[in-house]
Amino acid sequence: MLALVGALLLSTPAAPGSESTRPATLKIATWNLEWLLAPATFKPLKSTCVPKGSQAFANDRRLPCDVAQRLERSSRDFAALARYARELNADVIALQEVDGVDAARLVFPGYEFCFSGSRHLQNTGFAVRAGLSKRCGPDFSALSLDDTLRRGTELVLFPGQPQELHLLSIHLKSGCSDKSLAGGGKACETLARQVPALEGWIDAQARAHHRFAVLGDFNRELLRERGAAQMWQAISDRDPPDAHLLNVAEGQPFRNCVPGQAHSAFIDHIVIGRTLADALVPGSFERVTFSAADARHARLSDHCPLAVRLAIRQIAPMGAP
Repeated sequence: MLALVGALLLSTPAAPGSESTRPATLKIATWNLEWLLAPATFKPLKSTCVPKGSQAFANDRRLPCDVAQRLERSSRDFAALARYARELNADVIALQEVDGVDAARLVFPGYEFCFSGSRHLQNTGFAVRAGLSKRCGPDFSALSLDDTLRRGTELVLFPGQPQELHLLSIHLKSGCSDKSLAGGGKACETLARQVPALEGWIDAQARAHHRFAVLGDFNRELLRERGAAQMWQAISDRDPPDAHLLNVAEGQPFRNCVPGQAHSAFIDHIVIGRTLADALVPGSFERVTFSAADARHARLSDHCPLAVRLAIRQIAPMGAP
């Protein structure tokens, strides 16, 4: 197995249009970029910010005043984020809390993008390395609970090809990372209402025998969950059989994004379906963290990327034994 993976990593792509134009391995990642707006968008919104204690609806283009005061990013801040994006060097990045293409391009120049179509300033989406065959899917609106929360974004890689992959970028309700979904308070009740929609998407992919992954900010410590009424047990229930998931961070040590953060578990996750698990490259899990100096001097994000590699050419064609 390891010898095969090594050979795949060292192989060279052939000319465009051939079967071997698919990369030997595909690095997929997720990154919540914390209210990432282009400067030209951010500045005029400062004067209409929403004071603490007031409500802004999910479809409003309004900033909370605390965000307006502390997260106006300079060119230096965007340059620092772009440097970490280069260090990440992923082929596909699931994005959260990004306004749209204008903001994303400042961090991922040269990439192509798919984004949810909400008017809200916090959208989900994908940055895709130019040249990869892709199709932007429809918004996964069911996750937004009638646009009171964030929509999901679908992406199909290598559409119509034997190694077709279906990906979903999500950002679930915050405030219930380690409490019981049942009886944990209002935020947990809301998160619990999103779970059937997420389970429905996973089950639909499994029934269609798609190879799939869900990436993003689950706002949930999935690796610590216990009990039958929690999220992981619902979305990875093996009903249908291919709805059996692997969390790629299973068994990995947790590292905070910056020194001094008090978090103790992952809430950003990459979970892959059973039919994709054989393509996971052993030892490829990665967490890109920020330096203490950058954390002090640049407005980065309260999340940092995590990634994994898939051995794409190792995936058997659809219908193969």
